[in-house]
Amino acid sequence: MSGLIAADADAAFESLARRLTERARTLAAARAATRRLTERRDEKRWRRADLVWPLFGKG
Repeated sequence: MSGLIAADADAAFESLARRLTERARTLAAARAATRRLTERRDEKRWRRADLVWPLFGKG
């Protein structure tokens, strides 16, 4: 029985790690894009929802 629980915990942790990694990747991409726009003094960075709220996009 404990082997089954351990397997379920491993699968749950792998799923959590995948989701957190994807969120971190999304945040890093948004931060990089924001920095590029900031360096160019481009005010569009405040009007782009994908940069203001990177974790709340479609999909």
